[in-house]
Amino acid sequence: MNFLAHLLLGSQSPEQALGSMLGDFVKGPVHQLDLPESVREGIVLHRRIDSYTDAHPLVLQSKARVSAERRRFAGILVDMFYDHLLARHWSRFADRQLEDFTRDVYQQLRAQREWMPERAWTVVHYMSEQDWLSSYAELAHLHRAVDNMARRLRRENALPGGVAELEAAYDGFEADFLAFMPELQRYAEAQAAALTSAGSLVILPSSNPSA
Repeated sequence: MNFLAHLLLGSQSPEQALGSMLGDFVKGPVHQLDLPESVREGIVLHRRIDSYTDAHPLVLQSKARVSAERRRFAGILVDMFYDHLLARHWSRFADRQLEDFTRDVYQQLRAQREWMPERAWTVVHYMSEQDWLSSYAELAHLHRAVDNMARRLRRENALPGGVAELEAAYDGFEADFLAFMPELQRYAEAQAAALTSAGSLVILPSSNPSA
């Protein structure tokens, strides 16, 4: 999943939201990271969500919808497509307006700059200045985000124009996402509750996504 989904699923506290964001920027054993416990819990949650998502049959079905030309980048594309679809169907999965949620999460993240690697801070700065999270709802902005992602990769790649894959099979991607997201929410809620109640980095066993 991409930024919007991770922040929705991991926003039980400002610190956990930061951990959900940092999951893309920190590596190595979580218990060795010099971060507050609740931030580390958010990183664990991020990693578990990614593992669950990557193995889920509905997500694999979405990846198979990507053409052979871009199949190598199907994981990146589907993550971004799903953030678009989450923004478009936000009211199905969240009680607050998207604009209210994103405004608050930007404030929460920016207030915790001291815990961010510089690369993460740069992303958070531009994300909040340009309101990336809300903009995912519009295909024009999604086109720009995918093309920007392509430019950040170090080698030539087939990502430019990748939103054409979504546009060519929009109904299929949408159906996959709408079936998958409630399952992911239930999984993430159970994981977050286990972390909170344990008061330490204890993780539930991974569920079988095909069950």
